[in-house]
Amino acid sequence: MSMRHSQDASEVRLARTYLSAVAEPPAPALAAFVARHGPVRAAELVRAGEVPEIVEKETIARRDRDRVVAHLSAAAAVGARLVTPEDAEWPAAQCLAFELAGHRHLPAPIALWVRGEARLDEMVERSVAIVGSRAATGYGGRVAHTLALGVAGAGFTVVSGAAFGIDAAAHRGALAADGRTIAVLACGIERAYPMAHDRLLRHIARTGLVVSEYPPGTAPARHRFLVRNRIIAGLAGGTVVVEAGWRSGSRRTASDAGLLGRPLMAVPGPVTSAMSVGCHRLLREPGTVAVTRPEEVIEAVGRIGVDLAPGLAEGGGPRRITDGLSDAGQRVHESLSWSAASDPDQVSMESGLPVELVRVALPELVRNGLAERTGNGWRRCPRLG
Repeated sequence: MSMRHSQDASEVRLARTYLSAVAEPPAPALAAFVARHGPVRAAELVRAGEVPEIVEKETIARRDRDRVVAHLSAAAAVGARLVTPEDAEWPAAQCLAFELAGHRHLPAPIALWVRGEARLDEMVERSVAIVGSRAATGYGGRVAHTLALGVAGAGFTVVSGAAFGIDAAAHRGALAADGRTIAVLACGIERAYPMAHDRLLRHIARTGLVVSEYPPGTAPARHRFLVRNRIIAGLAGGTVVVEAGWRSGSRRTASDAGLLGRPLMAVPGPVTSAMSVGCHRLLREPGTVAVTRPEEVIEAVGRIGVDLAPGLAEGGGPRRITDGLSDAGQRVHESLSWSAASDPDQVSMESGLPVELVRVALPELVRNGLAERTGNGWRRCPRLG
């Protein structure tokens, strides 16, 4: 690596460290500003206050508070690091979905604080989020543990939020399978929250990863749990809601998963249980799949032809490479060319689908290896025809 390249990389890392703390996530205006100007120039302009009014509203309270060195030192003290979009381990394929979703409250993170030795991109390549109520019943806890045990045993990373109830059961199920799990926090990477899960989080950091969008020193707060749910949904290849009340935060994770084009699953529960009302509500909505076993989860999030067992389709004929895709996914796939790249507007015109559905379907095709991004557009993967 040349001296100049090393200096550039250092400048970018310092800039993103500053930007990760200067606004309260999700900070959509700042995220768009950084994408437009690049992190180094964006940081300079934010510090100088030379930004559009919408960006100033997000940054004015903290722009003079530069704690870059303190944040990097605090992270290093617990074995954590800042992972940025310029790093090789950045989960670029997963974060592409934020860009394609085009929703204001769903910008991609500016950077992620990561604790653990595993590579983030490799951990999330095959992954599933398992989330649910903190006030889980014995039934919900057993189901979450069983699902996590099965999918982790099959090589999938289990992503959850380290909370009491379903989250904890999911993490422990993955660990019981000697599998991998990621805990996404709503506070600084150096904090154990809840404190009762300090030992659990240490175990996760040794064998998997602890991740946070928030810089060291950030305290947990109610609104931060809702904001971090988009990170859980975005990093995972699909989301399973095991138990959820009528107004559960897990419904926010489910909503984000749907907007990001991720498969959404819910576990049915007793019709008399208040902790399953949210799941039953989800199951009444289009696109939600009922799951009861690890195999059903893998069928929804697995890569076609790789994680799913080859064989015959239900009707007796051979499986096609597009079997298992949503209706929108199949139509978008048919509209893509092998050679020329098409942007979402062109695909919308060709397929007759609203551009919003096209933006949801493209990440599904990329995840299944059926499409790839080239330049400013997408095309079918040539090797699959």
